[in-house]
Amino acid sequence: MITADTLFSGKSAELAALASRHAMPTISPYREFVTAGGLMSYGGNVTELYRLVGLYTGRVLKGEKPADLPVQQVTKLELVINLRTAKALGLEVPPTLLARADEVIE
Repeated sequence: MITADTLFSGKSAELAALASRHAMPTISPYREFVTAGGLMSYGGNVTELYRLVGLYTGRVLKGEKPADLPVQQVTKLELVINLRTAKALGLEVPPTLLARADEVIE
């Protein structure tokens, strides 16, 4: 499992290559990890997160106090599965999991 850490967020391609080289199934909260060759991701949509940051920034720039703003977080989680990586690892992904995935990379 690759955690949601700034150390790892910009290293998706390197981590996916390393996991592939060592035949390790991995999961990350970042969709970019899966598009780089990782097995799967489950986490919030980064685009939605940045949209929320932009809205907060706009409110602060208009004079609202940050301490008065409610805490928000991304509420929609996405499951992305890379079938090419699963096949390379010799894994069979259950059809029920594939049906639940928001995106399957083939």
